[in-house]
Amino acid sequence: MMNGLFLSPTQTSLILPFIPSIRPMAREAARARQAVLTKPVGSLGRLEELSLQLAAITGEARPNVARKAVIVMAGDHGVTSEGVSAYAAEATRQMVLNCVNDGAAINVLARQMGARLAVVDIGVATDLDPAPGLVLRKIAYGTQNMAHGPAMTREQTEAAIAVGLELVQIEVERGLDLVATGDMGVGNTTPSSALVAAFTGEPVERVTGRGTGVDDAGLQRKIAVIKRALAVNRPDPSDPLDVLAKVGGLEIAGLVGVILGAASQRVPVVLDGFIAGAAALVATELAPEVKPYLIAAHRSTEIGHRLILERLELRPLLDLDLRLGEGTGAVLAFSLVEAAARILNEMATLNGSQSRPGSQSTRKETIC
Repeated sequence: MMNGLFLSPTQTSLILPFIPSIRPMAREAARARQAVLTKPVGSLGRLEELSLQLAAITGEARPNVARKAVIVMAGDHGVTSEGVSAYAAEATRQMVLNCVNDGAAINVLARQMGARLAVVDIGVATDLDPAPGLVLRKIAYGTQNMAHGPAMTREQTEAAIAVGLELVQIEVERGLDLVATGDMGVGNTTPSSALVAAFTGEPVERVTGRGTGVDDAGLQRKIAVIKRALAVNRPDPSDPLDVLAKVGGLEIAGLVGVILGAASQRVPVVLDGFIAGAAALVATELAPEVKPYLIAAHRSTEIGHRLILERLELRPLLDLDLRLGEGTGAVLAFSLVEAAARILNEMATLNGSQSRPGSQSTRKETIC
């Protein structure tokens, strides 16, 4: 069970976890250690900032991020029938199977980083057979077409968030220091753009990109579909679950649960690209206390992602023109996050102390 459960302020029946405050004393203790490491102060730039954030999140002056996992949520979208993607909806199933068969980019990167990988069928439009590494938590066979009405019911939205909460708890019980968000779902840049437009009030044209690579005509069609979805559904930005239900997606809602659940357990969350960013936007609207727990892995080529990063005041660690999803950018960033922790823990200090190489930290210094 999660710690400190409470009812959402939107008066929904969904129970969200309590998000603890970060611990400034741990951050300052880590800063003091950074100041006496055998290097010029500030010479490792953002890696030093990142180590202080890890300390504040975990409450440990010498944080350890050795146990890593990536949770990939997969779901389909009814709005693909409007021609908003370069791929047919059936490709989502193929993507999931490729991942289950160890053939996807995220498999390669997770293996390289020593991270556990969980692929979750939360809303694929067809049934999938049980398989190692595949978590079956289907809420529905994809969303409804948001251009004609709500993508999901409120109940489906809450159930999808609950799946994310549950799976983070399972990973925490296995041992979890760092989690990455991943997604699979043909057409999911369309609801992500709709979510950004709804929450920020920005024109749809400013938050909508080419997704899987639609041509100019496809981009204009996608923009028109999002405008229609917002006009038909009239999502209420003061009620984040209303927005998520009307113009979101099942995998996005699942990632909202992952983000909330991880923050409730003081686990840093490494966000992938645009879809994960849209989920983080919803999560911070539900619980603003989540924001300090977020680490932006990279800046996606999707134009709406830039607005999300600005809104959340996050500086991405990487800028590699990525747009694959799957959690690939987030897992690539694991190496930088772990480097930040290892430098803090394993470098010698001016007084001659040094941790054993490869141990991350020889002791825990939890500071309340």
